[in-house]
Amino acid sequence: MDISIHGDGIRISEALDRYTRSKIDKLDRYLPNIAQVGVELAIIRTHRGADLAIAQITVQHARGAILRAEERMNIENRDTIRWAINKAVDKLHRQIDRFKSKRKAKNQRVRDKYRATLAELTIAEEVPAYEVPDATIVSAPADIFRRKQVDLLPMHEEEAIEQLELLDHNFYMFMNAESEQVNVLYRRDNGGYGLLVPQ
Repeated sequence: MDISIHGDGIRISEALDRYTRSKIDKLDRYLPNIAQVGVELAIIRTHRGADLAIAQITVQHARGAILRAEERMNIENRDTIRWAINKAVDKLHRQIDRFKSKRKAKNQRVRDKYRATLAELTIAEEVPAYEVPDATIVSAPADIFRRKQVDLLPMHEEEAIEQLELLDHNFYMFMNAESEQVNVLYRRDNGGYGLLVPQ
C-alpha cells in the first residue's frame, strides 16, 4: 500500500507523519488490496469565523474503486488536525463496511469492481465500532478556497452510482462511457438519483 501525505498551509512534521501513517496502515486489515492512499491535510485561514483544519483521505482499491472521506473542524488547539484525521478515518471505516457489503448489481463488471471479493472478505478483519467524540464541525465558507482537479474516468451510469455510494457524496462527476460527455450524478432529496447532462 503506497501512502502519500501532503500539507497545505501546514508543515507535516515527523510526528504528524508518523501519527497519520499509524492510522492509515491499519486500513488494509479491514480492506485488503488497497493500492494507494492519499492524505491531504490543510489549515485554511478564513476571513469569517474560526480557521479550519481539514483532513481528506482518498483510498484507491486495486480494482479501481475509490473511497474518500473528508473532515473539517474549527481549529481549537494544535491537536485539532489529529481529531480531523481520526474522524476522517472513522468515516472511511463506514465506507469500507459499505464496500464489503453484498448489494446486487445488474452488471457483473460493476459488481466485481465495487464489491469486495470472497477472498478479501475471508482475510479482512471487522471494522472497529468506535466513534471519535464530537468536536466542533463546520461547513465550508461561502468563498471558494479550494480548486480541485479530478480524473474523469469513462464509466457507465450504474458504475457512477456505485462510486457515488462508496464516496458517500451528494454528487459525482464522471465521463459517461456511452455519450463520451461529462455528466454529474446527484442524490435527490426525495430519494433516487438525478443526472445532469450538458446540451
